[in-house]
Amino acid sequence: MPKDGSLNRERILDAAEKLVIENGYAATSLDHVLRAAGTSKGAFFHHFGSKLDLARALTDRYVTADITNLDAALDATADVADPAARVVAFVRHFEDRADEIMSGQSSCLYVAVLTERQLADAGTADLINTAITAWRKGIADLLTEAATAGGLELEDVDALADHVFVTFEGAFLLCRSTGSPAHMRAQLGVLRRLLAAALGVAAA
Repeated sequence: MPKDGSLNRERILDAAEKLVIENGYAATSLDHVLRAAGTSKGAFFHHFGSKLDLARALTDRYVTADITNLDAALDATADVADPAARVVAFVRHFEDRADEIMSGQSSCLYVAVLTERQLADAGTADLINTAITAWRKGIADLLTEAATAGGLELEDVDALADHVFVTFEGAFLLCRSTGSPAHMRAQLGVLRRLLAAALGVAAA
């Protein structure tokens, strides 16, 4: 283990993320986190000043990973020459990885955090807005380029970009409520076909 204890910190965050997603922040006690992480209170307070501090760090890490996933999808589709086809390929990038996404987690941390008034008031909502803004800009830029290249008029690009983000969140809820991870792939497939139709490009 590194001398700075970074592996121990990540183990605590990993345990807390799973517990908060599964049970909610209020129902996840510090003792629950310590048991799941296999660590002590001393180790916990070496890295976090409080349970609320842990929640902020957890959200910050999740947001960073979320934006990294966005950037990875943009990079992976950067060589698609047709802007409209790139929009479709962008969604397909996640659709093809839907099973992997759902095997890693059963729901989204954003939902668990935003339903807790204490966390929202403590600034975690601002962290989440950072991710939402990044997704909106990234997707809106793709849509604008596609509309310009195709001579199309999209009524509200920002709202359409938000719809892409909302589809992910809604799919998480649908998977969680039904107990079936298959809904993530299905919903992304529907989104891909709708965007393809709007942009006048093949959905495949």
